[in-house]
Amino acid sequence: MWVVGFVSSTVYMMVFFRSGLYAFFALYVYYVAASVYGMYCWRFAQQPDNGAATAGRPVIRLRLSLGVVLILISAVLFAGIGYVLDNYTVSSTPPYGEALATSLSIVATWMLARKILEHWLLWIFINFFSSGLYFWCGLYPTAGLFVIYGAMSVIGWFRWKQSET
Repeated sequence: MWVVGFVSSTVYMMVFFRSGLYAFFALYVYYVAASVYGMYCWRFAQQPDNGAATAGRPVIRLRLSLGVVLILISAVLFAGIGYVLDNYTVSSTPPYGEALATSLSIVATWMLARKILEHWLLWIFINFFSSGLYFWCGLYPTAGLFVIYGAMSVIGWFRWKQSET
């Protein structure tokens, strides 16, 4: 699915740029790069327990210390992106709404590449929240797609929870 993510992210870069959703545009530039990183992590990264290269990475839980760091990164990204959108762009979404979805998506994608279970909780929120933003902007098919993504995120949470090590 990393290849599918790469292709769909490339398409959505154009959609969001043309719609004036600049943080989402930048996010999808990040998704293109993250797709390559995720493909590498899932295929070639070493498992933490024995150091042997494997074709798959185990699902892991978020450590408290890493969680605190990710919250701080999210907050800094949110404040920075929100400030730039609020002061330097004209967007059809509330700037801090777009900043929230963008900052959390950056962190959630990194967590996905590392196969951290709790990334699904972020995606559940992000997808339903983003659906509302896209609806607000008149991107109705995209809003509907993100409702579907939200439902798929709930399913992903339960499936990964069953497979965690």
